[in-house]
Amino acid sequence: MTQRRSPECFDIPVEKIRNGYFSDTYFIKTSDILRKDGYHPRVMMQIFQRKNAILCGIDEALAIIQRCAYHPESLVLHALHDGDELSPWETVLTIEGDLADFSHLETVYLGVLARQSKIATHVHEVVRVANNKPVLFFPSRFDHYSVQEVDGYAAYIGGAQGVSTIANAQYGYDDAIGTIPHALIATYGGDTLRATNAFHKYIDPQVNRVALVDFDNNCVETSLTIARALGDSLWGVRLDTSDALVDASVIPYMSTFKPTGVCPQLVRNVRRALDDEGFSHVKIVVSGGFNAERIQQFEREKTPVDVYAVGSSLFEKENINFTADIVMVNNEECAKFGRQLRPNPKLELIK
Repeated sequence: MTQRRSPECFDIPVEKIRNGYFSDTYFIKTSDILRKDGYHPRVMMQIFQRKNAILCGIDEALAIIQRCAYHPESLVLHALHDGDELSPWETVLTIEGDLADFSHLETVYLGVLARQSKIATHVHEVVRVANNKPVLFFPSRFDHYSVQEVDGYAAYIGGAQGVSTIANAQYGYDDAIGTIPHALIATYGGDTLRATNAFHKYIDPQVNRVALVDFDNNCVETSLTIARALGDSLWGVRLDTSDALVDASVIPYMSTFKPTGVCPQLVRNVRRALDDEGFSHVKIVVSGGFNAERIQQFEREKTPVDVYAVGSSLFEKENINFTADIVMVNNEECAKFGRQLRPNPKLELIK
């Protein structure tokens, strides 16, 4: 169970949310109708989703309700915690009070829960199949920059051990990690050693030296060149071969396996070459199209990977959508057909 984050720690555009700027308009109209009709029954709103999932975003959802509702002091909230494992249909949050005070918030808090729970769940799935090897969260280039902070927090809840941007690292991590992009190597005329030496010379010694070794499509030779030059200073090499290419070291082994991209044979080739020259301390980081299924395959084949960097697949997997239903009106059960009150003893009163 994670410690709840204070409502004040979130950068929430309170006035815009309170004025319905981000809300589906029928929720705003609902509040207007209830106020104009002078009709203010006390309701219970129940929030759930339909899959096995990891809950994330609940603290931000609570902050939105507490800071953007009208008369929030009159609302009673019960909620689970970020990081809780969910069963299908399990109630994660209840809101009790006058619907006119919080109807305008439904779009916003459901979206927060959906986004962050999706990321946390998919990261958790990848971490689970990686056999305790570090998983790095590297998908920020595949989505809008404005979501990086919440995505990084969701990755933390899901169990990722590193993130790639300062915004990702805002909650849960000491700092962002990352070393050499292809662009730096290209700038140095395609000379990976020269680019790596420049990194080694100018970047804080506390940062792990991880060389990107696929620029020339010969990861074995490039890894050995870098290892010979940096010796014990080299922490690891990163293999990022395009799925449209076959690395030079893999060509002699082509037979019954898919040879393109970062395949298990490529990893074994690099590991063997490094070990044979006494560089067994150098770790192997893999990236480029990894998802839970592919990691599971690598682990099943005992591929000697030390760290997995995972990107766009964490966004491409299926969504985890939350639904809010009124299930009680004036202390009497009242719900849409097919929905009903689902009490959850794990819910905690929010004070």
